[in-house]
Amino acid sequence: MFAVMKKELKSYLFSSTGYVFIGIFLLLFSVFFYISIFSYQSMNFEYLFYNGATILTFVAPVLTMGMFASERKSGTEQLILTSPRSVTSVVLGKLLAAGIILVITEILTLMYFVILKCFGDPSLKVALSTLFGFFLLSLAYLAFGMFASSITESQIVAYFLTAGAFLLMWFLPDINSNLQLFSLISMFEKFPEGLITISEVVTFVSFAVLFILLTIVVLQRRKSVK
Repeated sequence: MFAVMKKELKSYLFSSTGYVFIGIFLLLFSVFFYISIFSYQSMNFEYLFYNGATILTFVAPVLTMGMFASERKSGTEQLILTSPRSVTSVVLGKLLAAGIILVITEILTLMYFVILKCFGDPSLKVALSTLFGFFLLSLAYLAFGMFASSITESQIVAYFLTAGAFLLMWFLPDINSNLQLFSLISMFEKFPEGLITISEVVTFVSFAVLFILLTIVVLQRRKSVK
Protein backbone atom coordinates (compact mmCIF):
# COMPACT_ATOMS: atom_id res chain seq x y z
CA MET A 1 0.00 0.00 0.00
CA PHE A 2 2.73 2.46 0.99
CA ALA A 3 4.76 1.61 -2.11
CA VAL A 4 1.76 2.50 -4.26
CA MET A 5 1.20 5.64 -2.22
CA LYS A 6 4.81 6.78 -2.77
CA LYS A 7 4.57 6.07 -6.49
CA GLU A 8 1.31 7.99 -6.84
CA LEU A 9 2.55 10.85 -4.69
CA LYS A 10 5.60 11.20 -6.93
CA SER A 11 3.34 11.25 -9.97
CA TYR A 12 1.37 14.13 -8.43
CA LEU A 13 4.49 16.07 -7.47
CA PHE A 14 6.57 15.39 -10.59
CA SER A 15 3.74 16.15 -12.98
CA SER A 16 1.37 19.09 -13.20
CA THR A 17 -1.62 17.35 -11.59
CA GLY A 18 -0.82 18.05 -7.95
CA TYR A 19 0.28 21.61 -8.62
CA VAL A 20 -2.77 22.32 -10.77
CA PHE A 21 -5.03 21.17 -7.93
CA ILE A 22 -3.21 23.17 -5.26
CA GLY A 23 -2.74 26.21 -7.48
CA ILE A 24 -6.33 26.48 -8.71
CA PHE A 25 -7.74 25.85 -5.26
CA LEU A 26 -5.57 28.50 -3.58
CA LEU A 27 -6.11 30.98 -6.40
CA LEU A 28 -9.89 30.77 -6.14
CA PHE A 29 -9.70 30.64 -2.35
CA SER A 30 -7.66 33.85 -2.43
CA VAL A 31 -10.31 35.54 -4.59
CA PHE A 32 -13.03 34.63 -2.09
CA PHE A 33 -10.74 35.72 0.76
CA TYR A 34 -10.28 39.14 -0.85
CA ILE A 35 -14.03 39.53 -1.44
CA SER A 36 -14.81 38.43 2.11
CA ILE A 37 -12.39 40.90 3.68
CA PHE A 38 -12.82 43.97 1.51
CA SER A 39 -16.42 43.67 0.35
CA TYR A 40 -18.11 42.11 3.38
CA GLN A 41 -15.65 43.15 6.09
CA SER A 42 -15.71 39.58 7.42
CA MET A 43 -12.91 38.31 9.65
CA ASN A 44 -14.24 34.75 9.95
CA PHE A 45 -11.79 32.17 8.63
CA GLU A 46 -14.34 29.36 8.80
CA TYR A 47 -16.83 31.06 6.47
CA LEU A 48 -14.27 30.91 3.67
CA PHE A 49 -14.72 27.15 3.53
CA TYR A 50 -18.31 27.43 2.38
CA ASN A 51 -16.72 28.81 -0.77
CA GLY A 52 -13.96 26.23 -0.40
CA ALA A 53 -16.57 23.50 -0.70
CA THR A 54 -17.75 25.04 -3.95
CA ILE A 55 -14.19 25.13 -5.27
CA LEU A 56 -13.68 21.52 -4.22
CA THR A 57 -16.65 20.43 -6.31
CA PHE A 58 -14.84 21.41 -9.50
CA VAL A 59 -11.22 20.90 -8.46
CA ALA A 60 -11.28 17.57 -6.59
CA PRO A 61 -11.97 15.59 -9.80
CA VAL A 62 -8.61 16.82 -11.13
CA LEU A 63 -6.90 14.59 -8.55
CA THR A 64 -9.06 11.54 -9.13
CA MET A 65 -10.02 11.46 -12.81
CA GLY A 66 -6.81 9.76 -13.91
CA MET A 67 -6.38 7.34 -11.00
CA PHE A 68 -7.55 4.32 -12.97
CA ALA A 69 -9.01 5.77 -16.18
CA SER A 70 -5.61 6.77 -17.57
CA GLU A 71 -4.07 3.40 -16.74
CA ARG A 72 -6.98 1.55 -18.26
CA LYS A 73 -6.74 3.56 -21.47
CA SER A 74 -2.97 3.16 -21.75
CA GLY A 75 -3.10 -0.54 -20.93
CA THR A 76 -0.96 -0.29 -17.79
CA GLU A 77 -3.94 -1.37 -15.70
CA GLN A 78 -3.09 -4.95 -16.60
CA LEU A 79 0.19 -4.56 -14.74
CA ILE A 80 -1.73 -3.52 -11.64
CA LEU A 81 -4.26 -6.32 -11.87
CA THR A 82 -1.60 -8.98 -12.43
CA SER A 83 0.91 -7.67 -9.90
CA PRO A 84 1.48 -9.47 -6.57
CA ARG A 85 0.02 -6.48 -4.75
CA SER A 86 -3.60 -6.82 -3.72
CA VAL A 87 -6.26 -4.66 -5.34
CA THR A 88 -7.10 -3.29 -1.89
CA SER A 89 -3.54 -2.06 -1.32
CA VAL A 90 -3.52 -0.38 -4.74
CA VAL A 91 -6.82 1.39 -4.11
CA LEU A 92 -5.85 2.55 -0.62
CA GLY A 93 -2.40 3.63 -1.81
CA LYS A 94 -3.86 5.82 -4.55
CA LEU A 95 -6.40 7.35 -2.16
CA LEU A 96 -3.75 8.07 0.47
CA ALA A 97 -1.57 9.86 -2.10
CA ALA A 98 -4.47 12.09 -3.14
CA GLY A 99 -5.29 12.63 0.54
CA ILE A 100 -1.75 13.87 1.21
CA ILE A 101 -2.06 16.45 -1.58
CA LEU A 102 -5.32 17.53 0.02
CA VAL A 103 -3.73 17.87 3.48
CA ILE A 104 -0.90 19.95 2.00
CA THR A 105 -3.52 22.25 0.48
CA GLU A 106 -5.37 22.58 3.79
CA ILE A 107 -2.15 23.39 5.63
CA LEU A 108 -1.46 26.15 3.12
CA THR A 109 -4.88 27.70 3.79
CA LEU A 110 -3.71 28.39 7.34
CA MET A 111 -1.81 31.39 5.97
CA TYR A 112 -5.20 33.09 5.60
CA PHE A 113 -5.88 32.38 9.28
CA VAL A 114 -2.55 34.00 10.18
CA ILE A 115 -3.43 37.07 8.11
CA LEU A 116 -6.81 37.36 9.83
CA LYS A 117 -5.12 36.91 13.21
CA CYS A 118 -3.05 40.03 12.51
CA PHE A 119 -6.18 42.15 12.13
CA GLY A 120 -8.80 40.38 14.24
CA ASP A 121 -9.39 37.48 16.59
CA PRO A 122 -10.59 34.43 14.64
CA SER A 123 -11.28 31.35 16.74
CA LEU A 124 -8.61 28.67 16.44
CA LYS A 125 -11.01 26.03 17.81
CA VAL A 126 -13.61 26.78 15.14
CA ALA A 127 -10.91 26.95 12.47
CA LEU A 128 -9.65 23.48 13.39
CA SER A 129 -13.22 22.16 13.45
CA THR A 130 -13.75 23.59 9.97
CA LEU A 131 -10.53 22.10 8.63
CA PHE A 132 -11.45 18.70 10.06
CA GLY A 133 -14.89 18.82 8.45
CA PHE A 134 -13.41 19.98 5.17
CA PHE A 135 -10.98 17.06 5.26
CA LEU A 136 -13.83 14.59 5.78
CA LEU A 137 -15.82 16.18 2.95
CA SER A 138 -12.79 16.06 0.68
CA LEU A 139 -12.09 12.43 1.58
CA ALA A 140 -15.64 11.51 0.60
CA TYR A 141 -15.22 13.41 -2.67
CA LEU A 142 -11.90 11.69 -3.43
CA ALA A 143 -13.36 8.25 -2.74
CA PHE A 144 -16.27 8.88 -5.11
CA GLY A 145 -13.96 10.37 -7.74
CA MET A 146 -11.72 7.32 -7.53
CA PHE A 147 -14.74 5.07 -8.09
CA ALA A 148 -15.80 7.15 -11.09
CA SER A 149 -12.29 6.80 -12.53
CA SER A 150 -12.44 3.02 -12.09
CA ILE A 151 -15.54 2.55 -14.23
CA THR A 152 -14.36 4.42 -17.34
CA GLU A 153 -11.23 4.76 -19.43
CA SER A 154 -11.92 8.41 -20.20
CA GLN A 155 -10.55 10.99 -17.78
CA ILE A 156 -12.99 13.56 -19.15
CA VAL A 157 -15.95 11.29 -18.42
CA ALA A 158 -14.58 10.59 -14.95
CA TYR A 159 -14.21 14.32 -14.30
CA PHE A 160 -17.74 15.27 -15.34
CA LEU A 161 -19.28 12.23 -13.63
CA THR A 162 -17.62 13.25 -10.36
CA ALA A 163 -18.33 16.98 -10.64
CA GLY A 164 -21.92 16.26 -11.72
CA ALA A 165 -22.53 14.04 -8.71
CA PHE A 166 -21.16 16.73 -6.40
CA LEU A 167 -23.37 19.37 -7.96
CA LEU A 168 -26.39 17.12 -7.53
CA MET A 169 -25.58 16.85 -3.83
CA TRP A 170 -25.71 20.63 -3.60
CA PHE A 171 -29.27 20.73 -4.92
CA LEU A 172 -30.72 17.67 -3.17
CA PRO A 173 -32.20 19.73 -0.28
CA ASP A 174 -33.84 22.07 -2.82
CA ILE A 175 -35.44 19.15 -4.62
CA ASN A 176 -36.87 17.69 -1.43
CA SER A 177 -36.16 18.66 2.17
CA ASN A 178 -36.00 14.97 3.11
CA LEU A 179 -33.04 14.53 0.77
CA GLN A 180 -30.98 16.84 2.98
CA LEU A 181 -29.92 13.66 4.80
CA PHE A 182 -28.04 12.64 1.66
CA SER A 183 -26.36 15.99 1.08
CA LEU A 184 -22.73 15.99 2.16
CA ILE A 185 -22.64 19.78 1.86
CA SER A 186 -25.49 20.16 4.34
CA MET A 187 -23.62 17.97 6.82
CA PHE A 188 -20.41 19.92 6.34
CA GLU A 189 -22.15 23.19 7.25
CA LYS A 190 -22.12 22.25 10.94
CA PHE A 191 -18.32 22.16 11.14
CA PRO A 192 -17.79 25.91 10.42
CA GLU A 193 -20.14 26.51 13.33
CA GLY A 194 -17.68 24.70 15.60
CA LEU A 195 -19.88 21.62 15.90
CA ILE A 196 -18.39 18.15 15.53
CA THR A 197 -21.02 15.45 15.93
CA ILE A 198 -20.59 11.71 15.68
CA SER A 199 -23.40 11.35 13.14
CA GLU A 200 -21.71 13.65 10.59
CA VAL A 201 -18.29 12.06 11.09
CA VAL A 202 -19.73 8.55 10.71
CA THR A 203 -21.66 9.56 7.59
CA PHE A 204 -18.62 11.06 5.87
CA VAL A 205 -16.45 8.06 6.74
CA SER A 206 -19.17 5.60 5.71
CA PHE A 207 -19.59 7.38 2.38
CA ALA A 208 -15.85 7.18 1.72
CA VAL A 209 -15.65 3.52 2.78
CA LEU A 210 -18.62 2.64 0.55
CA PHE A 211 -16.96 3.99 -2.59
CA ILE A 212 -13.58 2.54 -1.65
CA LEU A 213 -15.26 -0.88 -1.43
CA LEU A 214 -17.11 -0.33 -4.71
CA THR A 215 -13.84 0.57 -6.42
CA ILE A 216 -12.25 -2.61 -5.07
CA VAL A 217 -15.20 -4.66 -6.33
CA VAL A 218 -14.95 -3.13 -9.82
CA LEU A 219 -11.23 -3.86 -10.06
CA GLN A 220 -11.57 -7.35 -8.58
CA ARG A 221 -14.14 -8.22 -11.23
CA ARG A 222 -11.87 -7.01 -14.01
CA LYS A 223 -8.99 -8.90 -12.46
CA SER A 224 -10.99 -12.11 -12.38
CA VAL A 225 -11.54 -12.03 -16.15
CA LYS A 226 -7.88 -11.34 -17.02
